Amino acid sequence: MSVDAAAIIVAITTAAGAIVQGADIPQPVKDQAAEAIQVVEQASPDVQKQVNDAISTLPEPARVQAEQMVAQASDVVKQATDPYIPPPPAVEAAPPPAPVPPLALPDTPLDQPPAMSAPDVGTAIGGLAALPGVPALISGLGSLIPSVPAGFPGVSLAPVGAIAVFAPWIRKAGSLCEGIKPPTLAALYSVENGFRYGANSPVSRAGARGPGQFMPPAWAKYGKDADGDGKVDINGVADPMMASGQMLCDLFGQIEGWKKEGVVKGDTLDLTIAAYNAGAGAVRTAGGMPAGKFDYEHETQPYVARIRSLEESFARMLSPFFYGAAAGDTSRVVEAAMRFIGLPYVWGGGNINGPSGGGFDCSGLTSFAVYAATGVKLPRTSETQWHVGVEVPLSQARPGDLLFGNWQSGGPGHVAIYVGNGQMLHAPTTGDVVRIGPVFADMKARRVF
Repeated sequence: MSVDAAAIIVAITTAAGAIVQGADIPQPVKDQAAEAIQVVEQASPDVQKQVNDAISTLPEPARVQAEQMVAQASDVVKQATDPYIPPPPAVEAAPPPAPVPPLALPDTPLDQPPAMSAPDVGTAIGGLAALPGVPALISGLGSLIPSVPAGFPGVSLAPVGAIAVFAPWIRKAGSLCEGIKPPTLAALYSVENGFRYGANSPVSRAGARGPGQFMPPAWAKYGKDADGDGKVDINGVADPMMASGQMLCDLFGQIEGWKKEGVVKGDTLDLTIAAYNAGAGAVRTAGGMPAGKFDYEHETQPYVARIRSLEESFARMLSPFFYGAAAGDTSRVVEAAMRFIGLPYVWGGGNINGPSGGGFDCSGLTSFAVYAATGVKLPRTSETQWHVGVEVPLSQARPGDLLFGNWQSGGPGHVAIYVGNGQMLHAPTTGDVVRIGPVFADMKARRVF
């Protein structure tokens, strides 16, 4: 079975998150989520054993909660998709569930955390990212993921797992040169190592390491401290992604030069990806796509074809992260907040320096994101932030503008960051996590710088 990291997670959370947030789920997403669950349910004993093994490696509290959440996620997706799956002859499909209207959420904690129920699983899955050992679980699931397209713009996503962590760096690395775009980088990392990162990231039989699967000579040349944390981390996120972007750009330029000299033929991007896998020398010697050896025929060529086939799916998956890419400083507000998707809501949490008490509340998140992107210090509450900047019509809101809702006598009780296409990034309420969701009906927009 061909598998792609992050696809089943996004397929499940796309459907579950949409239910939570009352959004319509496009028919392709319903079909793909249903297919993902069906593939897992019909998997061989070996595949099921891998799932169990991945979960069993977690610490006890995380293991129990992960088992519950994965099971509940499957139930939610089945509830969302079963009514739309064509029934066998003479069997009438159940009517679709009624949409859940979006709620106006307060900037204060609820008296009690909401009880866990099936529609709450979109939130629960987001919370997985904050549990000890769960990145390892997500990595383990990456090796079991069916090849389904993974998300559409306009759908209410509850992104979890590594794709949310990698997204800002995918965009940055995908802007280094004209020939290498973000969807290609995302597809390559899915095929290379399933977005698995960190100290326990697998090492290939040949000794390639990290999410970019760098061999020592290539890492010595391209590995740099991209995120300014004082380390050059082959198992990290920023450093390997930027190294991959630069290496691919160099290979792309080299192959373009060879094509002009008439020594190689073929699609430049195809040959660039082949060179990433087999080395530029293999492309040069073959005069194009490497062929004639077992590894080239059974590894390099399928590797190239697989990455190219996934580009469109990853372009759709990444689109919620890339709204406002040309909006200047405002897009950096979105990017700053995007780093914290999956972090728990904590009343009174967060300020210009980052999360506190383990998370953010809504105005703590906006305070941090605006300050990190622009240096502008906002007042601490949603009511006082409303008085900064100028109001703009909601129809004219740009990514990075602030959105205010849950209007009360003292002003707005909730604040969020607009990301585009009718979506906002926010810390909703107690028991929830930082996530992307649809803009509430009563919201007003404000441009604060």
